[in-house]
Amino acid sequence: MPVRGVRGATVASEDRPADILAATKELLVRIAQANPALESAALASIIFTVSDDLHSAYPARAARELGWAEVPLLCAREIPVPDGLPRCIRVLLHWNTDLPQEAINHVYLGAAAALRADLGN
Repeated sequence: MPVRGVRGATVASEDRPADILAATKELLVRIAQANPALESAALASIIFTVSDDLHSAYPARAARELGWAEVPLLCAREIPVPDGLPRCIRVLLHWNTDLPQEAINHVYLGAAAALRADLGN
């Protein structure tokens, strides 16, 4: 079975745990809604990155709070590119699925939609 990447991003309103977790939960729920066949048991792993201005909470905690207890999770810092999107949370899910890559729906919310305008969020 192939592993497909599912990408997404969002922006936290502030660098507070509640804001980071709420934004991450919304993103993960919207990714699951956009990919109805996605189940946490089929996820090989998830990588989260945050911009340098977010440091009050791990976005992976949001996945745990959604019940994704068995999925291996990793958080990291995004490369601090000048003029990068502030308070940005990015995610890459590795999904074991027979769906072709073109059937995968990526989700970019709010200001993060500008990161992949070609996807027509």
